[in-house]
Amino acid sequence: MNAESKKITRFTLLQRIEHWLLFLSFTTLAVTGLSQKYALSGISDAIIGFLGGIENVRAIHHFAAIIFMLEAVYHLVVIGYKLLVLRLRASLLPGSEDVIDGIQSLLYNLGVRKELPRMDRFNFAEKLEYWAMIWGLVMMSLTGFMLWNPIATTHFLPGEFIPAAKSAHGNEAVLAVLAILVWHFYNVHLRHWNWSMFTGKLTRKEMEEEHPLELEAIESGASAVRPAPRVQSRRLAVYAPVALLASAGLIFGIYKFTSFENTAIKTIPPAITGVAVYVKQTPSPIPTQPPAPTTAPLRTLAPGATAGLLTWDTGIGQVFADNCKTCHGNAGGLNLGSYANAMQGGADGPVIIAGDPAISLLIQKMSGSHPRTLSPAALAQVEAWIKAGAPEK
Repeated sequence: MNAESKKITRFTLLQRIEHWLLFLSFTTLAVTGLSQKYALSGISDAIIGFLGGIENVRAIHHFAAIIFMLEAVYHLVVIGYKLLVLRLRASLLPGSEDVIDGIQSLLYNLGVRKELPRMDRFNFAEKLEYWAMIWGLVMMSLTGFMLWNPIATTHFLPGEFIPAAKSAHGNEAVLAVLAILVWHFYNVHLRHWNWSMFTGKLTRKEMEEEHPLELEAIESGASAVRPAPRVQSRRLAVYAPVALLASAGLIFGIYKFTSFENTAIKTIPPAITGVAVYVKQTPSPIPTQPPAPTTAPLRTLAPGATAGLLTWDTGIGQVFADNCKTCHGNAGGLNLGSYANAMQGGADGPVIIAGDPAISLLIQKMSGSHPRTLSPAALAQVEAWIKAGAPEK
């Protein structure tokens, strides 16, 4: 074996097991979480069906979250042991040299610099990815607690925090998955396939290219320096009970995290056998009203209104209130709750062009694949109202 192909240990067996548990729990969280966030997509529908329904998907998601949090507790204990007992250097802590390495790498990629900077055990990109994972753990844990325990959350925070937590939880998940696929997979498995998390070792040549400073420390013996056994035992005697107590507290916190409250979905009587908890939304989520005769008014006209002239106040406004206000009745986006808001339109501009129903976006949407459509009679009367100039009173 030549010197270039000599194998150098980079990760221990326990570190590799930790990485694989992280990979499995993260992947499970991503698959089960995104299939709930985008539940109406075909892929999500297939995943939910394959896993036995939405309740199973939620249970699997919760189990993977528990594994992820338990692994974080283990990781914290190991980091404490390395820093406080063995007194190893905090190789994942970012510093000013990482900023310099990042700038020099950018210049190298632009062709301005001839050589890449000499990297240590972990380069600036790996440190950035590590701390992004720590940030994701904190963010997902906080928002996950709010979603898992919404009643308890609203005892301390306004109710608006629950939908805000749902939005933050889902969007952070998308960001994390994209970072792994685009950043991690490219650098570790596409640009150059790295076997160290499979075998625990890299060749000397790979170490020279990617971690030359660490290689120098290994070959000089500097990385093998450990405290004397007596000193190490004394430190461990102090660290072990503290770590044990902290671990017990964190594990108890995870237990409370997962069993803090019985929400309404658990306290109501069990569902009738055979009734699905989750039903995919259809274009017609409520029973369709029988079509009224086209010659009859859509609704009873207001007192004093002229039968021949349908206005917002004499029926059209109520059509929108009955059929559209659930989704288009609040501030933000298209609001069909009042005449002024309806005529103003939404983010893309007016949806009602008085006098011309053919180019009115509202008619185009209702005539197409909008999730909620009007009956033919109601649509005909809305068209007639727009054609008559969309009067209010």
